[in-house]
Amino acid sequence: MTAEAAGCSRWASRRLSASLPHDRAVTAHNAPPSAASRAEGLTRLTDFVPRAGRAYAAERNTDHGPGDPTNVSTLSPWVRHRLVTEREIVAAVLERHRLASAEKFVQEVYWRTYWKGWLERRPSVWTRYSASVAPTLDGLSAAERATYDDAVAGRTGIDGFDHWARELVETGYLHNHARMWFASIWIFTLRLPWQLGADFFLRHLLDGDPASNTLSWRWVAGLQTVGKTYLATADNIARYTDGRFRPRGLSTVAHAVDDGSVENDAPVSPAGPALAAALRAEGIPLHRQLRGWDARAWPHAHRGFFPFNERIPELLREEQMLD
Repeated sequence: MTAEAAGCSRWASRRLSASLPHDRAVTAHNAPPSAASRAEGLTRLTDFVPRAGRAYAAERNTDHGPGDPTNVSTLSPWVRHRLVTEREIVAAVLERHRLASAEKFVQEVYWRTYWKGWLERRPSVWTRYSASVAPTLDGLSAAERATYDDAVAGRTGIDGFDHWARELVETGYLHNHARMWFASIWIFTLRLPWQLGADFFLRHLLDGDPASNTLSWRWVAGLQTVGKTYLATADNIARYTDGRFRPRGLSTVAHAVDDGSVENDAPVSPAGPALAAALRAEGIPLHRQLRGWDARAWPHAHRGFFPFNERIPELLREEQMLD
């Protein structure tokens, strides 16, 4: 690791540690704040690698609850804060497993890369979302505000949903499937604006990432892939929570959501034009350093994930991880 990378690692470690109060856990291992380090992230990676193949593919969708996260890696906070990189994770997994066995896990890592590349090329999606949060909250009716307050406090009476709201606030983490169920119920059953749900997640998730979080909420709402929504069902929730939850009264219709977005915002060069202009006004040049992993993948993050997914073997060969 270069001196520059080591400095970034120390900064990220302090940042992640600061977001881990003593009563908050990333996983059931109840990791203390001192564990928010690159070394701890690499230890977690080593522990997970044996389970990253067919076992992960078979079990990844099940949310056993905060007491048993062993079917997933729980590495996302370390990746988010750049203590461990996507390339390091995939390299470690492919040293142990063939791609055919670890394909599902590798795809999940590349989903993160895809989301980041997509948003980097369309920064207006982020700026429009972030600018909409405060006025959207202020624009709620009294009844809608009461629903919102109940939702973030975990007192809607919806089985599972209230548990996930409290788990998020208390631990800073939710299983990915629980995030999807929560977002669907928030949007289609509670009829709350997706922007406020995305903001709730971003404020509490230790792995809260502008790209993955914003675009995943847009995907559930049917905005990211226009017309394709994600509708949570009681049967699916019961199946993948080991029967812990079976909510009643969930919406069976995914109503149309309109946030004023323009379909297919024109891609722009991911050069941070607003930041560059602000720094230039102060006489400060902006030098952007793009990791090779992102530089190779981001140009393909434009037509949807499935065409991108077809390029993963080629990208891995470019990373010299496949023959």
